[in-house]
Amino acid sequence: MVKETEDRSVVLKDMTANPAPLGLLGFGLTTILLNFHNAGFYPLSSMIVAMGFAYGGIAQIIASLMEYKKGNTFGTVAFGSYGLFWWSLVILLILPNITFLNTAGNSALKAADPASLGAYFFIWGLFTLVMFFGTLKGHRMLQVVFISLAILFFLLTAAELTGSDLLTIIAGYEGIFTGASAMYIGLAEVINEVYDRRVLPI
Repeated sequence: MVKETEDRSVVLKDMTANPAPLGLLGFGLTTILLNFHNAGFYPLSSMIVAMGFAYGGIAQIIASLMEYKKGNTFGTVAFGSYGLFWWSLVILLILPNITFLNTAGNSALKAADPASLGAYFFIWGLFTLVMFFGTLKGHRMLQVVFISLAILFFLLTAAELTGSDLLTIIAGYEGIFTGASAMYIGLAEVINEVYDRRVLPI
């Protein structure tokens, strides 16, 4: 007696949420608020530091971990890197003001000078420019975010090295555009998923 066996295929469906909107909104909103400062609308305050630590930093790191679980290397590196960028910027701002670290004779923790900040923004600009080439197979709006972010970092580099207030203001307006672009993509992906159709083009 021959026993027939039936082959069955099982399709596994990814039921986890899309982490990209969280990361994009964490980056976008925080970038807009920081660059309102750069454009001269208000002084640097604890609001920017708090946003940089919480939404700019933590939200993007969470998105990075979620992208890792989905097997998305680009999303993991991008959200993880820019989340930690915000944390590093917050540390740069608050570290010189921590009293017990800023004791007499301790010059290692003085505030960053224009040359070191110029190098800091330049290396982030270079990183972002290379990451931009990874977006060329994606949608157009993501390309806009990355190339405008690279330009922002290079503008901030030039502003630090020249001491030009005008360049800082220009960088501020360009940064508002960059942040708004990321915010648009994040919100568009949320709305399009909710309505299960393309409501907002990306």
